Amino acid sequence: MLEQSPTPKKRRRGRLFRISSAFVVLLAVAGYLVVQYVTGGRGGPGCKVVSGKNDGQEYEFSQEQTMNAATIAAVGTGRGMPERAVTIALATSLQESQLVNIQHGDLDSLGLFQQRPSQGWGTKKEILDPTYAAGVFYEHLSKVDDYQKLPLTVAAQRVQRSGYPEAYAKHEPEATLLSAALTGQAAATLTCQGLPDSTQANVGPDAVRAALVRDFGRTVLKETGAEVTGSGSTSKGKAKAKSTPAPSASATGGSSTVTLPVRSGSTRTGWQLAHWAVANSSELHIERVSYAGREWAAGSADDPWHSTATKAAGGVRIVTERQGGEK
Repeated sequence: MLEQSPTPKKRRRGRLFRISSAFVVLLAVAGYLVVQYVTGGRGGPGCKVVSGKNDGQEYEFSQEQTMNAATIAAVGTGRGMPERAVTIALATSLQESQLVNIQHGDLDSLGLFQQRPSQGWGTKKEILDPTYAAGVFYEHLSKVDDYQKLPLTVAAQRVQRSGYPEAYAKHEPEATLLSAALTGQAAATLTCQGLPDSTQANVGPDAVRAALVRDFGRTVLKETGAEVTGSGSTSKGKAKAKSTPAPSASATGGSSTVTLPVRSGSTRTGWQLAHWAVANSSELHIERVSYAGREWAAGSADDPWHSTATKAAGGVRIVTERQGGEK
């Protein structure tokens, strides 16, 4: 028995259904793009890095991208790598993953640098740890002869062995600005909207200390005279170094303050720590960061790093919500 052809009325209904479905999809995509524009991309409210040379150069990133960039920079300086190495690492990650810790890629490539477990970069779990991924990248970069003198794309390619070796060069300008801010070379050049991530429960001074140790290594607190436990919190024992006070925490109202001492003459270190705190502000519910007579406050992206009447005593001051976000 032959099937009857659809009537003109049914055909019109089919076309209308397909058109309506396509329209719904387009609306969803448009809505997604609007959200991405308003929030600065994946990871919540946006961040901006500007040139320290007052030449008008600036770039915008999501909070997630900036937090990952801060980790890459911290791991580099924690290993004693120069600013050029940090720039190469940031440009590489911008090309490979847009500074997003993605769980997929070409073949078995993963993470910030699209490293492959099958090629000996580590296990899947290790590669998806931004601190590990950055560390193993620097380990390979340090073995490249004269990498600081090489063009960025050449140095990156000798580590990555990419099928698109020229692609890294296009990210050098933005990586250079990020590196200058996140290594503390350029003061007060990184700002974020910094509205807290409501799903993040691990906040407070101990969370800040743990994140510092995670990114910079244990010496970031030991150098200031603090004992560091496995959780990242300082011990109650005596400080080893008496020349600089240990990181301290105090609570006032609904907030807690973590003070990171900065030795005299270490302004660059101070600005790296201050910018790191801003980059992690959403994740760690950081409300304010003060250093060297300047202050950043969450939600004040239009008035970043304004001058304060007095310099914060004792170094970098980080004001967070209390544990659990209590008010």
